[in-house]
Amino acid sequence: MNILMICTEKLPVPNIRGGAIQTYICGVASLLSKHHRITIIGRTDPDLPLEEISDGIRYIRIDSAGLLDVYSRGVIEYLENTQEHYDIIHIFNRPRLVLPVRKTAPNSRIILSMHNDMFNPAKLRRDEGHAVVEQVERIITISNYIGSALLDYFPQASPKLRTIYSGVDLARFAPWVESSSALEARESIRAEYNLSNKKIILFVGRLSRNKGPHVLVRAMSELRHSDAVLVVVGGAWFSDNTVSDYVAYVRALAERAPLPVITTGYVQAHDVHRWFCAGDIFVCTSIWQEPLARVHYEAMAAGLPFLTTARGGNPEIVRNNNGILISDPENPTEYAQNLNTMLSDMKQARQMGVNGRRLAEQHFTWDRVASDILSVWEQR
Repeated sequence: MNILMICTEKLPVPNIRGGAIQTYICGVASLLSKHHRITIIGRTDPDLPLEEISDGIRYIRIDSAGLLDVYSRGVIEYLENTQEHYDIIHIFNRPRLVLPVRKTAPNSRIILSMHNDMFNPAKLRRDEGHAVVEQVERIITISNYIGSALLDYFPQASPKLRTIYSGVDLARFAPWVESSSALEARESIRAEYNLSNKKIILFVGRLSRNKGPHVLVRAMSELRHSDAVLVVVGGAWFSDNTVSDYVAYVRALAERAPLPVITTGYVQAHDVHRWFCAGDIFVCTSIWQEPLARVHYEAMAAGLPFLTTARGGNPEIVRNNNGILISDPENPTEYAQNLNTMLSDMKQARQMGVNGRRLAEQHFTWDRVASDILSVWEQR
């Protein structure tokens, strides 16, 4: 079949600037292209050509200025002018694109992948939501939570829903005890930051209040382990090292913490895995209803035990004693108590990490994600 995949307007594909959706598409595109012709539409980037064919996949890049309305006009203009007929148009996380795409491509099957709560009435008019559900053949969600939220607004979508959990590159994110390249990255980055004898607590993500890293910084005041250090990896936005008010606030908290807190700023997408190799315990501090943060998959693949919050889809990833759920994400004491327990028994903590790695190997490979997507595409 001839397939068109439409990414969002925020970040480019390939995922040179990061981004969960962009990483998801990159993880499966080459696998899917072994079975079908693939074209991917994404936003423009100064480091990428407007059009190219790479590894048999065609990329079309459209100006967006980060705005959906601008991007949508470019997408529709492409569809109006192309000579291609697409058997399937697979739209990612933008239900507002469905109706204009349907109007322009009346004979294509439309699949919608949902990575966030974009059917929320604050983001999508109710009448438009009803029409979108009617026009799509299938709605793939990255967690049961996202599917459940959608059904709260549009229960008639139930027979079209399917959860397909994301995946991770098991070679890039590997446990340092099982991978020579991971061990080399671990030793290198620990030496660079003078952390060779430290137990590294790791946060990776955008620095925004709803991601909650300030709570973790506050928790450092209650840790009983003098050899612990917190590393906060990330900036205010992808590819952005701007010091926002919130970033300045987190850094001010870090300076007053009784234990070392390192804030790295934005780290290039291709280097993030090195911090996972260097870490000992991963913490996701999401305060908002997180769809299901992909950093969990990366932490598990790297063999890290983790703490995560009972928000949104995050609890769905806590399985087989691979991590611990934080019930009150705004309470520093709950993080500190669990971290003190894990840091006091690193043998048990590392076993949790091993459990997570095995779980990733069994359930969260890109091969499995691609296979699940193929089963949706090829089901009639």
